[in-house]
Amino acid sequence: MKVRCEYCNNLIDDGEEKCPGCGAVNKNYKRSGIGVPTTIAELEQWYKERNLPPYETTRFFIGIDYKEPKAFGIYKDSNTGKYVVYKNKDTGERTIRYEGTDEKYAVNELYLKLKDEIAMRKNGTTKSSNRYMVGNITAIIITIIFFGIIFSVANGPSSGYYDVNGNNYYYNGSSWYIYENDDWHSTSEPAHEGKINDYYDSDTYSSDSDYSDIRDSDVYDSSWDSDDWDSDSDWDSDSSWDSGGSDWSSDW
Repeated sequence: MKVRCEYCNNLIDDGEEKCPGCGAVNKNYKRSGIGVPTTIAELEQWYKERNLPPYETTRFFIGIDYKEPKAFGIYKDSNTGKYVVYKNKDTGERTIRYEGTDEKYAVNELYLKLKDEIAMRKNGTTKSSNRYMVGNITAIIITIIFFGIIFSVANGPSSGYYDVNGNNYYYNGSSWYIYENDDWHSTSEPAHEGKINDYYDSDTYSSDSDYSDIRDSDVYDSSWDSDDWDSDSDWDSDSSWDSGGSDWSSDW
């Protein structure tokens, strides 16, 4: 069925996640994800439902304090009660991505990393692949240019955090919120020059930010969360996973 993009008014298929003309989100698109996991148990279930290989293959250890080199993981420390997200480098050195009491935040850190790793392997873009680095360099350049054009002409805002004229905002896909007096408040779209997406900051909260996580605010509604994972992107059982393609020398 055809629907009209509410930003550029083009007719698009209702199965399109984004408008191919302007790049705006198609609000008629029905996602097939089961939802973003917020606990270690939910992340374990998400992992299983994606048909992913064993932890020893992917090197992602959920709910396990794995001690050997080359590993990403998350677990709850029974002594401190804190959730720990870590990476063990190829040297065996451990770097801590997060350690604290916010399970949802901790899970999201590993969840996003895991999705990036899956996408990298499905696209054949491991960091150690010379064929990717050389043979597909033209495709990379074209992709960058293509998305640059899309973002430059897009009229509709993307969900996430914005920095507009020194003020912090959040857009949840339909409404705007501003961070004032140490809390989030409903507001109208901020006045700006050019395209609003030029002021886009991030789709996820960073603990280094000057504002609090909107998900900790009273304005937040859990219905905002939706998994952008399409079931067609689940791992294929006959595909190979080369964990050597990960950058094991970096902190994350």
